[in-house]
Amino acid sequence: MPNNDSAAAQAAYVEVCAVDELWVGEMESYDVGDAEVLVLNVDGEFRAYDAICPHQSVPLVEGTLEGGVLTCRAHQWTFDACSGRGLNPCGEQLRRYPIRIADGKVYVCTEPEA
Repeated sequence: MPNNDSAAAQAAYVEVCAVDELWVGEMESYDVGDAEVLVLNVDGEFRAYDAICPHQSVPLVEGTLEGGVLTCRAHQWTFDACSGRGLNPCGEQLRRYPIRIADGKVYVCTEPEA
């Protein structure tokens, strides 16, 4: 498993689901430590971000994930699902959480990336 950064390497990871429970194009939110984290399956690659839209605190799981774009349901803010980078507006960025896959399970770090 790749090391995303030294802080994440020493932080705890929490099991959130089995790999086969979150199909390609699906997303779900989970409690990870003190945070609510959104886990996405983007073309077979798992990503994890803050689960709340930075605009008006709407749960992103209520939005859509299509063509690698995550869209908030409230005001249509959009984010690149692979990087968390804001597409509209382009100045925003979702905070990302490191993920590990082991023994068919998805684990999310309790600490976001720096």
